[in-house]
Amino acid sequence: MKQEIDELYQTVLERQKNPVKGSYTDYLFDKGLDKILKKVGEESTEVIVAAKNPDKSEIVYETADLLYHLMVLLVEQGVTFDQIKEELGKREGLMSKTQERREIKKL
Repeated sequence: MKQEIDELYQTVLERQKNPVKGSYTDYLFDKGLDKILKKVGEESTEVIVAAKNPDKSEIVYETADLLYHLMVLLVEQGVTFDQIKEELGKREGLMSKTQERREIKKL
């Protein structure tokens, strides 16, 4: 069985609107942004470590965790998955030049 990314986003959004007490998603929303960000950071690190290992099942597992936590973050922040897809669409076909990314002015 495969999980579609759009479906995952919708499931997380639905869980935010209609919490299922005792679920992990509800726990994350209940704990708030700091907990969600901590999990995104942890999972990002785990993807990096898994990528260094020869067993590709580890990177698959950790990437799934990261994508889930990113979806929770997007929902928490009110960012739609369509907005992300639109941004990616703007970049399609553009050549990347070796240069610094624009500065993030507001943290």
